[in-house]
Amino acid sequence: VLIFIQDFSKAMSQAGTSQFQEVIRQELEYSMKVELDKILATAPSNELEHTKKDLEGFKKLFHRFLQEKGPSVDWGKIQRPPEDSIQPYEKIKARGLPDNIASVLNKLVVVKLNGGLGTSMGCKGPKSLIGVRNENTFLDLTVQQIEHLNKSYNTDVPLVLMNSFNTDDDTKKILQKYSHSRVKIYTFNQSRYPRINKETLLPIAKDVSYSGENTECWYPPGHGDIYASFYNSGLLDNLIAEGKEYIFVSNIDNLGATVDLYILNHLMNPPNGKRCEFVMEVTNKTRADVKGGTLTQYENKLRLVEIAQVPKAHVDEFKSVSKFKIFNTNNLWIALSAIKRLQEKNAIDMEIIVNPKTLDGGLNVIQLETAVGAAIKSFENSLGINVPRSRFLPVKTTSDLLLVMSNLYSLNAGSLTMSEKREFPTVPLVKLGSSFTKVQDYLRRFESIPDMLELDHLTVSGDVTFGKNVSLKGTVIIIANHGDRIDIPAGALLENKIVSGNLRILDH
Repeated sequence: VLIFIQDFSKAMSQAGTSQFQEVIRQELEYSMKVELDKILATAPSNELEHTKKDLEGFKKLFHRFLQEKGPSVDWGKIQRPPEDSIQPYEKIKARGLPDNIASVLNKLVVVKLNGGLGTSMGCKGPKSLIGVRNENTFLDLTVQQIEHLNKSYNTDVPLVLMNSFNTDDDTKKILQKYSHSRVKIYTFNQSRYPRINKETLLPIAKDVSYSGENTECWYPPGHGDIYASFYNSGLLDNLIAEGKEYIFVSNIDNLGATVDLYILNHLMNPPNGKRCEFVMEVTNKTRADVKGGTLTQYENKLRLVEIAQVPKAHVDEFKSVSKFKIFNTNNLWIALSAIKRLQEKNAIDMEIIVNPKTLDGGLNVIQLETAVGAAIKSFENSLGINVPRSRFLPVKTTSDLLLVMSNLYSLNAGSLTMSEKREFPTVPLVKLGSSFTKVQDYLRRFESIPDMLELDHLTVSGDVTFGKNVSLKGTVIIIANHGDRIDIPAGALLENKIVSGNLRILDH
């Protein structure tokens, strides 16, 4: 009897706890609704409809955030994907191309995710406007690639840029320079959501303005927002009406993400007659990619699992290169009709990423975001394609910038390809210290970009500058101690050398 009473009281207290949590959830949602209504009331009439859509989307995301608990994957259910669900690129390429590749290309739209600023590299304005090669920006290279495609095949592949409120004005100004190029360029804006105070779980914005001191009150909610904002913009319907069938989506800072005709042909002319609605390009992990999201089989569906969703006890296992061999490049091919169908049914399911930030004044806030690839499980007949590493060439830091500016790559019609003179297909590992973080500091420290064809590894730390025509080979480590400065002289050849604070050059 005593055991029964204990069990009964335990069950009652658990029921009480969940009831209590439900009451708190409802109160939080009500308080959030009141605050959002106040913000909406400050919107000028020409922005009212747009702001209303943004805040409705945010409200849905906030509701889900309150419902979910902890990491959203049950580790025990994660399985390796079935063999045929991730195809090797070689197999897809071996099918060759049909004679009518132009008619297939005319069904394609290229979408670049262009919401990010260049702040991590010390630049103001959109990241896509940073010069990466021979004065060409990310955006220049993208336009050149698509123009080359349209001229070569006499096609009409348009470019769509998903901007954020941070990048829209600057990007639109620059687009005028492409008015005579053979590429139709469209833009739409992703949503603008309010940042939430971490303590009160209420928005820190008091009105709709997002300039001046209010810039920190708002954020673009990650690239998973593409589905809703593309649909809401009306552009999705317009492109379907023009006969477009697939979008190729990628990050604008991934210089390897060019249109691949073999993958496009595989989508449009599937070998088994059944079209894929969603293709994710994955590539083999290296030690540098252990945090990248990976494709798994979960409840009989392909599912993208990100490190943030992994229970703490399994993070090391997730990072293991032997168990999870591939990661998501964020190069995605998606059927337009499927986006429309799922968006209208409100059936696109993406896990919420809670991104904590500390504002300049010290206030802790959270941003609720989603990732575009996480929607893979909502689409029918999804597929992973294991592509060569050359299709993943992101420029996130000046260390990446050094690689793409060097003679490791040659530039042709906006596309970078690894130089045939390099003996190894892998890219050298480059780590530039904090003195190189900002693009302007980085450029000041190189009189010219070194010859890196035979480089395996470069680490630079401290106050270091490079003269003209320096050659780096093997493993080179240059460390200037605090207060010291090292100037690598013009024409120097460093092969397997450690250069330390007092400028002694040692064999490595």
